[in-house]
Amino acid sequence: MSFVKALWLGRMPYLKGLAIQEKLFDVLNNNKNNAAFKNHYLCLFEHDPVYTVGLRDRLYSAEEEQRLLNLGADFVRIKRGGMITFHGPGQLVAYPLFDLKQLRLRQPQGRVLGVRVFVESIEEIIIRLCSDVYDIPKVGRTNDTGVWVDSQRKIAAIGIQVRHGITSHGLALNCNTDLAWFDHITPCGIEGKEVTSLSKERKEDISIEEALSPFCEQVETVFDCDVHLVDASIGDLDRVIEN
Repeated sequence: MSFVKALWLGRMPYLKGLAIQEKLFDVLNNNKNNAAFKNHYLCLFEHDPVYTVGLRDRLYSAEEEQRLLNLGADFVRIKRGGMITFHGPGQLVAYPLFDLKQLRLRQPQGRVLGVRVFVESIEEIIIRLCSDVYDIPKVGRTNDTGVWVDSQRKIAAIGIQVRHGITSHGLALNCNTDLAWFDHITPCGIEGKEVTSLSKERKEDISIEEALSPFCEQVETVFDCDVHLVDASIGDLDRVIEN
């Protein structure tokens, strides 16, 4: 059984979270040939308000960038595909840093995970969390990326990158996010659809902290792994990684 160290890193700027992700990617990549190294990592964040967009998206000019900055959010162009999205308070951002050659699904053939199956598994985690834990009806997939409620309201965005067989980036689940931030953009370039959250669907406040443990439990179920949730928001991160 694979071991996943889930690191709750608290609230921080987007670029700081990205740097932590890259550090953990290097740890995994440098230990690919180390048979004694069995760790996978799951970085869990809440970000300061930020709009992120892929480097190739030319729809957002300097003027558009300034318009969004004037709202009080950061604006970051990053090396990823896809169009603009928002991260901010009340949104659980999860970056799974998994070595696909070591991670296996609960299935008889025990096949090595490919990117497509991995993304479907991430979707399944969110679907199970929303449906089984929070009893939200009609949660599932559509032809558009992410996880949707009633095929019209996006509750989680998903974007995975794989380098050297190691995953990075991941998902953003709206818990009690201020959804007004999305009114200023067309999230992921998808017209005519809404954005929702656990709190909006349940008509009660559901915080990131409340969702953390059940989220990790669904990761354990879907990936048939042992997840150990660690509060890494205080103290020495290097020590947490090593232990």
